[in-house]
Amino acid sequence: MHDLIYGRSAVYETLRAGRRQLFGLQVAEAARPAGRLSQILELAATRKLKVTRLPNLKLPGSEVNHQGVALEAGPYPYADLADILERAQRKNELPFVLILDSLQDPQNLGSLLRTAEVTGVHGVVMPLARSVDVTPAVVNASSGASEHLLIAQSNLAQAIDRLKEQDVWIVGLDQAGQVLEGRMQKHLGGALGLVVGSEGEGLHDLTRKRCDILLQLPMRGRIESLNAAVAGSVALYLAYMHREQA
Repeated sequence: MHDLIYGRSAVYETLRAGRRQLFGLQVAEAARPAGRLSQILELAATRKLKVTRLPNLKLPGSEVNHQGVALEAGPYPYADLADILERAQRKNELPFVLILDSLQDPQNLGSLLRTAEVTGVHGVVMPLARSVDVTPAVVNASSGASEHLLIAQSNLAQAIDRLKEQDVWIVGLDQAGQVLEGRMQKHLGGALGLVVGSEGEGLHDLTRKRCDILLQLPMRGRIESLNAAVAGSVALYLAYMHREQA
């Protein structure tokens, strides 16, 4: 089964990453070969990829903003937790892992994956079920960052236990947790597994119980909470900055 990756950044990064099997590139006739599209066409030529010009590029079953380009590719190449730990070891860095507990919204997942990639996360762990997969919508929402990440689908409880065996500190973002302040940021500076819950339910009980500590972001406004993507992204950047200082 093939995926149709759409959007210029998503298509470009998929081609650049070179991790998927590629079958063809579709380009709208009206799309001018300049800027990012020019780079896409150059990569397609390098990979000897068939390019089809279409008078009206329309993806089946959706009204998405494809920006005049779509890439027919194989399914997303999921990794294993061992691959993630090996990447950290190869870089001679303490493991930095994002653990997602049943996110359902492709936009939220894509946003978190984009932040994870730019903050140097070694990999992402997602549940085997009750979670959105890395679909073309997620690739587009991540601006193609998903294609450069190692993402594993696993039993979360088992994955967390395995990370603990590797001395990775498991920090869950939770509204019932301690407020993250200056002295608490020490929890983000070492080998870290940051757990972000689902949009509606937050962390599941089994996941929450396996966390070494629960933290919440400080808030001074009137709303009660941030959504999963924003809260997770802020925490990832705090961890990145603290790791850099360490």
